[in-house]
Amino acid sequence: MSELQRTPLFDLHQELGAKMVPFAGYEMPVQYALGVMKEHLHTRAAAGLFDVSHMGQVILRGESYEAVAEAFEALVPMDVLGLGEGRQRYGLFTNADGGIDDDLMFANRGDHLFVVVNAACKEDDIARMKATLEPSVAVEVIMDRALVALQGPEAEAALARLAPSVAGMRFMDVATIEIAGADCWVSRSGYTGEDGYEISVPEAQAEGLCRALLAMDEVEAIGLGARDSLRLEAGLCLYGNDIDASTSPIEGGLVWAIQKVRRAGGEREGGFPGAERVLREMAEGASRKRVGLVPEGRAPMRAGTQIFAGAEGGEAVGVVTSGGFGPTFEGPVAMGYVTAGFAADGTNLFGEVRGKRMPVTVAKMPLVPANFKR
Repeated sequence: MSELQRTPLFDLHQELGAKMVPFAGYEMPVQYALGVMKEHLHTRAAAGLFDVSHMGQVILRGESYEAVAEAFEALVPMDVLGLGEGRQRYGLFTNADGGIDDDLMFANRGDHLFVVVNAACKEDDIARMKATLEPSVAVEVIMDRALVALQGPEAEAALARLAPSVAGMRFMDVATIEIAGADCWVSRSGYTGEDGYEISVPEAQAEGLCRALLAMDEVEAIGLGARDSLRLEAGLCLYGNDIDASTSPIEGGLVWAIQKVRRAGGEREGGFPGAERVLREMAEGASRKRVGLVPEGRAPMRAGTQIFAGAEGGEAVGVVTSGGFGPTFEGPVAMGYVTAGFAADGTNLFGEVRGKRMPVTVAKMPLVPANFKR
């Protein structure tokens, strides 16, 4: 653990009795005294506070937002230019082969673009942005701010006690708001399927903000264990498990993230890495598809479980990429890839667990409905 980095909230995690584990090069809390199951259910019922400071925060500046957006569109298949001021969007860094090198969030903050990337990929992502965008666009890596997520149906009520204006924000809005005396960059978003906020806060004031929130009855500290089960029920990808450099956005079920203007026939069609494969698969379909999977019984099917069409014999038709127990779903949940012919909702398949094939059904995601404030 000594070689791992620590977030600005490390001391607070220890004080709260967190079990710390290595994650993406950081020492991170996997759970607190409540335990993963109760932390998950508390987030679904009230509000959970997550430390996501390990993620990369980057500001892109140029002559204008339009200039930055046009440059950034050379890296992602998203409509950056058409994103409204004060709005955020989900994005993907694609590679020359049409695979996904990372998924990210980007926001139009008026005179600049604010980008949040995954912790495990951030060094490569920053290098990619510097190599492609500089010198016309300055790539400023933010090193002096923490990032926390407040998630759950009571997140609005909790945060609004400290900053009433957050109640007026809708899903994917971004704003600069003073909270508990700190200059915060707030987005109404998260990665749990619940309503909530992600808050970038100056490092020196991060612990104070977290303590103010944790003092509220509805807010509990939540670790990575519950974050994983929450996002799995919500059908949200974990980079490196459910999508990676070999997975196309079409295979990954992320067509919705590619706006019409960047698709075939759109005003700014293509122009991003791997566009040939991505646009071809959009037109013709991909040979495999990411799907939700519901195992029969109570035993989870973990990542790496092979999926077969029949109870015995035959070649594998897919594989589980994420799997575990869904506390809200009240049963095992999974996602993975199956060949296109077996991807329809309701298809009955078999997962091989410890040498025995167990029934599993393809299911529409999310397995637990999203609760965003539109």
